[in-house]
Amino acid sequence: MQLALAHSRARVGVSAPAVTVEVHLAGGLPRMSVVGLPEAAVREAKDRVRAAISCAQMEFPSRSITVNLAPADLPKHGGRFDLPIALGILAAAGEIPQEALNGVECIAELGLTGELRPVDGVLPAALAAQAQGRRLIVAPGNAAEAALARDADIQVARTLSEVCAMLRGDQSLPRASADADSAPFHPDLADVRGQQHARRALEIAAAGGHHLLLTGSPGCGKSLLAARLPGILPEASEEEALESAALASISGRGFFDTSRWRQRPFRSPHHSSSAVALIGGGGCEF
Repeated sequence: MQLALAHSRARVGVSAPAVTVEVHLAGGLPRMSVVGLPEAAVREAKDRVRAAISCAQMEFPSRSITVNLAPADLPKHGGRFDLPIALGILAAAGEIPQEALNGVECIAELGLTGELRPVDGVLPAALAAQAQGRRLIVAPGNAAEAALARDADIQVARTLSEVCAMLRGDQSLPRASADADSAPFHPDLADVRGQQHARRALEIAAAGGHHLLLTGSPGCGKSLLAARLPGILPEASEEEALESAALASISGRGFFDTSRWRQRPFRSPHHSSSAVALIGGGGCEF
């Protein structure tokens, strides 16, 4: 009977609660089960992990394997637990040292060849790992986003074999870096001709930090003006930029574009959007 632990992070909104991946090897017929409220993509990890370990020239244990994702009452989504599950199995089988996993968190999906693939919501996980004082291992596609947490220790690996070699002490992994120092681009308010009252309203709202509501018929210039508001706002602070980047990271619109770092977000609603669609609605109980 052997037990190993690996560490990862779930995704719940803009937070990244800790998840402990517990792997237990026991005698009996070869099988693998994943428990701890896994969705379908997490349950399918057993097939990806088996192939990835085989392609990494390591032996997948022919034993009864139970993987528990704790806490058990927290739903687990996506392929982000593939890498910690694989490392937990290898540690339980004695392929890598368990002690090396204690100070490491990892988030990545595994390809059948052992390649590490990016997942969404990595920036909140990087901030949470930084707060816990642990290293975070991510795929190359997540490196620039995770590196926005400037004080975090983020390492990048291309394959499962590289991660195992690092944990054995045979090689080191490169640190992640972010190219996020380029000046953000905004449409220029000087491009607008006319609309003197609306332009003056934008300037007052930007200077005083006021709310702004643009109304008018379709095509009168509301979106044109609103798109130029971020260009006259002061640059976002580090904390504000991290909050915006964390929201973009979990938005489901793809991975965060680091060239938009410190760029204040802008979304143009359709002219037919109702007040409820813009500000929310529904009943309230007090």
